[in-house]
Amino acid sequence: MSPEQLPIAGPMLGAALTVVGLLISWVVWRRRGAAAGLRGVAWSLLPLAAGLMGLMAIIWRIVADLAGFFVGLVFNPVVWAGVAVAGLAVVLWVVSGVMKSRGVGGPKGGTTAVEGQSRKPAAGIGGSGDAAGGAGQQPGKKQAAGGTEDFSDIEDLLRKHGIE
Repeated sequence: MSPEQLPIAGPMLGAALTVVGLLISWVVWRRRGAAAGLRGVAWSLLPLAAGLMGLMAIIWRIVADLAGFFVGLVFNPVVWAGVAVAGLAVVLWVVSGVMKSRGVGGPKGGTTAVEGQSRKPAAGIGGSGDAAGGAGQQPGKKQAAGGTEDFSDIEDLLRKHGIE
């Protein structure tokens, strides 16, 4: 249907759907009672209201676009390649989470990222002309004197519990 025909077809389609709904509501009324039948009548009047307000054209376009999308999904190999790449991304993300929870694939040597960072001198510390620490001190002492955190207590605690 072309967009020019939709203003006329909207109320007609809404009326047709309402008639079908009213017939189903009549059957429901006879089998389940007045309360269920009235509820069916209320739902049956919504397509007619949508058609009269011009919303049926919007609903028709949405349904047509969704149908086109799914037809394109089924018959387009490029779309299937996109689905495969998205699936691969999900699988890799899940596998990396499992690896991380089991402690596999971390930094070499069994050190965690926090331990590896605490053993390296901070940027700007360790040169011979450093005014804060002086030339004769070791990098670990400079870090403690400079106010940065010392992770040796945490490392000892982790070793005590068998975590390295």
